[in-house]
Amino acid sequence: MKTVFISKRAKSINDLPKQAASQNVILRAEDGKEFILAEVDDFDREIELARQNKNLMKYLDERGKEKATIPLEDLEKELGLAV
Repeated sequence: MKTVFISKRAKSINDLPKQAASQNVILRAEDGKEFILAEVDDFDREIELARQNKNLMKYLDERGKEKATIPLEDLEKELGLAV
């Protein structure tokens, strides 16, 4: 994902984020292609950044491949926490 900053001098473009704050905006290019301009909330942005973190994604992939689990009761016994 790429972030593009809008100059204050671009008045017609600066109106678009204001419009997108209340409802999504469809941008239609001269060639007919359409794009959506929508407000991004913090959670969506956080997920996007996490997906770009290669170390985190590698770690999660490795964790997802783990097959063996230890039942809670066995772990409590092993740690001397069993009641």
